[in-house]
Amino acid sequence: MAVRLIKISVVYFVIGVCLGMYMSMTENLNFSPVHAHINLLGWLTMAVAGLIYVGFPSAAETTLAKVHFWVHNISLPIMMIGLAFYVSGTKSAEPAIATGGTLMVLGIIVYAINILKNVRS
Repeated sequence: MAVRLIKISVVYFVIGVCLGMYMSMTENLNFSPVHAHINLLGWLTMAVAGLIYVGFPSAAETTLAKVHFWVHNISLPIMMIGLAFYVSGTKSAEPAIATGGTLMVLGIIVYAINILKNVRS
């Protein structure tokens, strides 16, 4: 899971940087929340999780790690697409934000359980 998390984090990093460049070029900062969340929950969080799994391979090989990876990568696009529509004026996108956000929290809880259970000195 370590390598998968690190590689997907780079994809989110590219998306976040391109979105930031788009906002800069158009001088339209409406997507700032999307940009920030993609960089934080996509790039940074996944890269750090991947690096932790590099250091603690026993945690990376668990079912919990797989569940965290998939829930995180399903929930983040749902939440970000919903947030993009919401900040663009589509207020009916709130359920997508709530669904993606709730799944994200659950995925992070699974990650925390995995770390607390399987990371040893």
